[in-house]
Amino acid sequence: MNKKVIEFKNVSVEYNGITALDEISFSVNENDFLAVIGPNGGGKTTLLKVMLRLISPSKGRVTLFENKYPNQKHLVGYVPQFTFFDQDFPITVLDAVLLGRLSQKKLFQFYSLKDRTVAEEAIQITEIEHLKNRKIGTLSGGERQRVFIARALASQPKLLLLDEPTSSVDQKMRTSLYDLLAKLKNTMTIVLVTHDVGIISSHIDKIACLNQRLYYHDSKEISHEALEATYHCPVDLIAHGLPHRVLKSH
Repeated sequence: MNKKVIEFKNVSVEYNGITALDEISFSVNENDFLAVIGPNGGGKTTLLKVMLRLISPSKGRVTLFENKYPNQKHLVGYVPQFTFFDQDFPITVLDAVLLGRLSQKKLFQFYSLKDRTVAEEAIQITEIEHLKNRKIGTLSGGERQRVFIARALASQPKLLLLDEPTSSVDQKMRTSLYDLLAKLKNTMTIVLVTHDVGIISSHIDKIACLNQRLYYHDSKEISHEALEATYHCPVDLIAHGLPHRVLKSH
């Protein structure tokens, strides 16, 4: 029996009387790779913030890891949509990845040998060993995304959440990041959100459509009805045997 990593039951979220999420119920199992697509303002980032316990639902219940762990904070890795930093600040890639260990440190506690070993392993997994002594401000957008994923992996999560991780990278780097995530799903559960329906990688196991309401059938197939309900306009889905899906611009 598959273990449930995430379970939403009738979850709603409101901001100042405006509904961001409306009666959402779904579950994600161990080692699933779920992509949540939908338009800007559809509630995708809010969905992640609920999973991160940064926002409490106005209604309903959210369960992570079937409530088996009293301290769940370090079990969830997060790659935000925007990571702001001073590009002139002299922080190296290794230093940035080590920041992922802070969730398991006490105040003013120094990094241990284990912390450095785990950070080095995250750097190896994301294939950025050649960059670890570079200043992060000198990296390309795709290289920085790998650093931020490595930072999230440094907490040794069981659940990895990513908010628009390919929005600032070119197509070649986008494919490379999808390949990386496909490898990671063997050891953790992944939830990725995006508004870009141009390309959905074949590496993804399941797809959900979100626009306040969630349309989810526990598979990677998307119905025309779900897409039109999400985007409020006709969308054509083309499947042609290549290792990705293409959705017509609209």
